[in-house]
Amino acid sequence: MKMSPVVHFEMGYNDKDRMVKFYETAFGWKAQPMGPEMGNYVVAQTAETDEDGMVKTPGNINGGFYQKTENQLSLAPSVVISVDDIKQAVEEVKKAGGKILGGMTADGQRTMEPQMIPGVGLWVSIEDTEGNRVSLLQPNPR
Repeated sequence: MKMSPVVHFEMGYNDKDRMVKFYETAFGWKAQPMGPEMGNYVVAQTAETDEDGMVKTPGNINGGFYQKTENQLSLAPSVVISVDDIKQAVEEVKKAGGKILGGMTADGQRTMEPQMIPGVGLWVSIEDTEGNRVSLLQPNPR
């Protein structure tokens, strides 16, 4: 079986400006707020990237921050795993005992189907057998 790498991390925030200031000051990261149309997500650049926004040094990853909610799953950090075929990966997660948590549509509706992140790829959130939230991403071809 082909290994699927971790390609991104995600963490929640309560105060976006405070979070941005902390990571910029403490670690020199660059923050790119995506705006309300992308759920106020903030992309975090943690390493030098190329013109496509991909890290230059193998093994380094970038990440992002989302607004925390009352949902307990939003409180813990999460990782994003790159997969070649998201529909197949969803079936493998189910067979292995995981759950599909789904995602949100552009109009804020909950869905179990993978969602297209413009310019990035298909994404869906899952829960592993230990209760951890993890995301799957089928990246757009480069």
